Amino acid sequence: MDIALYVLAALLIAGGLAGAVLPTLPGIPMLFGGIWLVAAVDDYRHLGLWWLLLIGALGTLGVIVDFVAGTLGAKRVGASKRALWGAGMGTLVGMFFGIPGLLFGPFLGALAGELASGTSVLRSAHVGIGTWLGLLLGTLVKLVISFVMAGLFGLAMLFG
Repeated sequence: MDIALYVLAALLIAGGLAGAVLPTLPGIPMLFGGIWLVAAVDDYRHLGLWWLLLIGALGTLGVIVDFVAGTLGAKRVGASKRALWGAGMGTLVGMFFGIPGLLFGPFLGALAGELASGTSVLRSAHVGIGTWLGLLLGTLVKLVISFVMAGLFGLAMLFG
């Protein structure tokens, strides 16, 4: 049974790292769930309370950054609510078109949303770029936090 739980934990950790860049997967919660499962199967010998609290705090920060980054990028350039909705919808639709969809979906969605609110094409493009840069920066921060969480997990397993 322990082997099956370790395999499940490894799948959760791998899926969590992939989810740091794929918007369809809840990356950081999956990563933390896999780490916690390993700790539980190991009877918390290597990963104790303080390790889990530290990794969990980083995970919480990563989730907050994920939710706030695109909005901050859009707000920074004065986006409308329609642009924010458009960016979200563009991300959702874009994920079905692979990497190009993930790169251009939020931009095109924010652009369309801002155009629908009645602003000029140039202003809409500015909002689209700001939203896209915010989402890109948020994804980068989330990816770094995910790898730091995995690194701390590795350190705890080796030296904990």
